[in-house]
Amino acid sequence: MLPLLVRFVLGPLVRALYRPDIRGVENIPAEGPVLLAPNHRAALDTGVITFTAMRQVKFLGKAEYFTGRGLKGKLMAGFLGGLGYVPVERGNAQAGLAALEAARKVLDAGGAFAIYPEGTRSLDGRLHRGHTGVAALALAAGAKVVPVALSGTEHLQPAGKRIPRRAKITVTYGAPLDFSRYEGQDSSPAIRRSVTDEIMYAILELSGQEYVDSYHKRPDQSAA
Repeated sequence: MLPLLVRFVLGPLVRALYRPDIRGVENIPAEGPVLLAPNHRAALDTGVITFTAMRQVKFLGKAEYFTGRGLKGKLMAGFLGGLGYVPVERGNAQAGLAALEAARKVLDAGGAFAIYPEGTRSLDGRLHRGHTGVAALALAAGAKVVPVALSGTEHLQPAGKRIPRRAKITVTYGAPLDFSRYEGQDSSPAIRRSVTDEIMYAILELSGQEYVDSYHKRPDQSAA
């Protein structure tokens, strides 16, 4: 019931309150496996996609968010599940594989899944080089990829604010990218890199961001 509540009750309320400019939502296939590939500007990007995609979209979520005790913990787990989060363990050597496997299950079941190719939020507003996990998923599952450009979401929740404020938000869903020409070549690093770069270029065309051909690193991370 929670996914239906989010989609048909909470979604319309949020859209009416924040009035995001939603473009190209018809580009999201109504059925079948589809991978959404957005740029990443803010922590609230996931919620913005949830409330604008017009189709239930799954995301990865930290497993500890689903293990809270008592009524509060159960309510939190139920709410996150309703928003489309899929719990996955992090912080161990198998975390990356577990994340890809969780996403693959959603796609194999004909669902919609969203993954941020940059891997983390952009702190400088630029679009950074994409990690090839997005290509690995698309190729292995035979899913089409819908590039997504988010703009203005970084202004929704300024530092120190608990409740998101109204801001000018634009969400643009691009035309689906079909990589069926690479069927059977999903294990090729070169093919994965080529597919990822094509996806990133499509996001760039939609977002108009400055592109940086290097992975985004947090300030406290050492250079690779």
